[in-house]
Amino acid sequence: MTTLPNPEVEILEEVVEDIASIKLWELVVYNDDINTFDHVINTLIDVCKHTPEQAEQCTFIIHYKGKCGVKSGDFEELAPMRNEICRRHISAEIMLK
Repeated sequence: MTTLPNPEVEILEEVVEDIASIKLWELVVYNDDINTFDHVINTLIDVCKHTPEQAEQCTFIIHYKGKCGVKSGDFEELAPMRNEICRRHISAEIMLK
């Protein structure tokens, strides 16, 4: 007896690969009581290539709301940014949008 390929499984694998490449990921930075506004602003400018105004707005959102999505993109693009932000002792993670 010959086993036929399951087209549903093949399509699902294609969809999962497509989803991974879509910019459904968001880099989220969290508030803390340690880092200064200037440190967070400068980090967002350096790491995420924000304008000074954009970095300042995100920093105020982080401060008052507890977190802010500072960048959207694919996971591979955001991972090095998250690592560098965390290296600077700022809490961040990558989440699905």
